Order: sequence, then structure tokens, then C-alpha cells
Amino acid sequence: MKLVIVGGVAGGATAAGRYRRLDKDAEIIILDKGAYISFANCGLPYYVGGVIEEKEDLLASTPEAMKEEYNIDVRLYNEVTKVDPAEKRLSVTDHQTGETYEETYDKLILATGSSPLKPPIPGIDGENIFPLWTIPDAQAILAHMDKKEAKTAAIIGGGFIGIEMAENLHRQGLKVSIVEMSDQVMAPLDKEMAEYVHEELKKKDIELILGDGVDSFTDDKGKTQIATQSGRTLAADLVLLSIGVRPNSQLAKEAGLKVGERGGIVVSDRMETSDPGIYAVGDVIEVVDFVQKTKTMIPLAGPANKQGRIVANVIGGQDDHYSGTQGTSAVRIFDLDICATGVNEKMLIKQGKEKGKDFEIIKIDAANHAGYYPGTEALHIKVVFDLNDGRILGPKWWVDPAATSGSIFFPPSSATAAGSRT
Repeated sequence: MKLVIVGGVAGGATAAGRYRRLDKDAEIIILDKGAYISFANCGLPYYVGGVIEEKEDLLASTPEAMKEEYNIDVRLYNEVTKVDPAEKRLSVTDHQTGETYEETYDKLILATGSSPLKPPIPGIDGENIFPLWTIPDAQAILAHMDKKEAKTAAIIGGGFIGIEMAENLHRQGLKVSIVEMSDQVMAPLDKEMAEYVHEELKKKDIELILGDGVDSFTDDKGKTQIATQSGRTLAADLVLLSIGVRPNSQLAKEAGLKVGERGGIVVSDRMETSDPGIYAVGDVIEVVDFVQKTKTMIPLAGPANKQGRIVANVIGGQDDHYSGTQGTSAVRIFDLDICATGVNEKMLIKQGKEKGKDFEIIKIDAANHAGYYPGTEALHIKVVFDLNDGRILGPKWWVDPAATSGSIFFPPSSATAAGSRT
């Protein structure tokens, strides 16, 4: 048995390790075009902020460790440029040597992940403008900050990475602005609950520019001038693009595999693609929303790792299935802890559901423990539940400033959270 895995960050590395436990004699190869495998993407903002001091702390494994512990052949800087399903053959370019070669497989797992969105905004390739998706991205940002002696930063996009980077750049002493096209940061939250985040950011002197997109970037004596669609301008020594991600599914498309409307590879609950012998996991695939049973894209490491274990079990002959992704997330923003799972109110309204008919809401503002005991903090909870069957569809909760003295218990829905982000 020869198992080849394209991509080795989360789902790919997990699948390789799990399959080795099931088949000690199989030939297992991981091909990854990047410089690292199995690294903590979610920790990158904290590496930039100095909370995580060494990049090695972000690495769950290395090619050397995979070889020694699991006898897995990991080839970094090796990019798969073509998949030939009929011949079960791959075309590979080794970017270190310039060599192009072919590799065969019996079973293939595509774990090619996703990449940051880079819309065609004039000036977006400027030297002060960076994404943050890999360890080399983080190192490039740190080198730029040091070289430029950066004092100001603009973050384009108010999602997880954008918000976390705002905190960490602030920690490094930079004056930070966030430009977000929506009227709120953090899309998984409903607007009135996102206001808690807005207040916390403003308390920390983070400038929020909401409901406004970027029209252009221009260079002015080493600084980047950002012109927004409303006519506003701001200058920054460092610009971070955090607009969103898209699945790296081009390889699958060119191989003739079925791909969904949003670009994710279509897979079964056994992680099988439309071609026998080819499987896919992680950010690159469509998943089933656990709560609503609809197709969606949820690029989180937790689900990818779970999918990696499942696909290894399936290839190893076990009857295993992936039941869907609930999209659980937890993040700390300065002194505010935020957790969310399932669907929110605005998602249900967008789908044509009516409050009071299809769903209802409970809001709770309380304390995280008895008020007479020292250290009491504010706890804000919003629960969206189905009026037809009573299922909890989307609890969200906040502890302000930080719940470090205890844990939070919340009644689960009938679904167990399939993924998490920390």
C-alpha cells in the first residue's frame, strides 16, 4: 500500500500519523510546497506579538520527527502541479533543486488547505503589505517591523486573525487601525454581541473603521496610504491583509474532481471525492453544517484534524464517518474572552427564518460566580433556539474581563462541537 498525502499542516499530518498506526508496512509520503508541516496557524499572531517567543513552539512535528517516529517520508518545498487519476500519478516540482518528477500512489489524500484572499485592489502588492498564514509570513512581518521601525499598522479585515493581530501589534507598541467592510467585526457574532468586542478594542485605543472598504493602496515616502471607499485616508508603516480565505482546490478542479459552488472539494461523509482512490480533508473541502445539515465552508484546524483521523480509518478498512462541523470558536481579545458555536440570528434571518415563528432568543447578563465572592466578572450569554423542537442552534458567551478563576459550562445542543479554534 502506497499512500501519498498532498499537504501536511493539520489534516494531512494527522492522517499520516494515524494511518501508520493502522498499517506499519505501508509506504507513506507527504508532499508539501511549504517550509514547515504540522504547525499551529492559530498561534501566528502571538508569535508576532512576542507571546510565543520561538517559532519551534509552533511546530507540532517536523520532517525529521515524522521519519524517526513513524517512518513517513516528508518532502518540503515539493509542489504537486498535476494529478492524473486515471494513471494514479502525480507531477511534482522540487523547488529546492528545480527538479520535476513523477510520483505514483495507491491512495491519495488532498489536504491542500486554503490561502488568504487577495482582491485586485490597486497597490495591493506594495512592500508594506502582508498576509499572515504561514510561519514565513510571520517572520517577514517581524523583519519588516524591525527594518522600518514601524509605529503604525492598518489591518484590513476584522476576522479572527485581524482581531488577534490588532492585539498583538498593540502589544508591540504600534498604533493600530482596523478597516472592516461590514458594520461589525467577527462575523460569527450577531451585531449587538459584537459591540462588546468593539468596546473592548476602543478601550485599548484601537481605531475601528467599520462599514468601509479599501479603494486603493499607494506608497508615500515609505508609508502606505490607504484610501477607503468612503473617501477617508490613513497612513501605515505596516498593512495586514485579513480579508478571508479561499480553498486551494485548483489541483482538484484540473484533475476533474467535483467541486462545490464556493470552491470546496465535494466529499462524502467518508472523506471520499468523486474519484475512487482520492480523498480530501481540511480547509479545501465542503463540509456539512452540523446544526442545519447544509453545505458550507468552515476553515478550522479542529475539524481538519478530526477529518484526518477519519480518512485514515476509512483507508484502513474501518467503517468511520464524519458527521459535520459545528464551527465552535473561542478567542481572547485583550481582557475579553469570547466563545461561539452553531448558527447566529443573522444567519437564520438571511435564510428566511423568522424570529418568534422559527426560532427564539434568550439573553442573559449575569456574573460568572456569586457576587459576594471576590473576583466576580460580567458574563453575557445569547442563545438562539429552534421553536419547533427546542434544539439550541447557536449559543454565544462572553466573560468580561477574563474568566481565569473558573470554567464556563453551557448546556450543549444535540450536536457535539466538531471543531474549535483557540
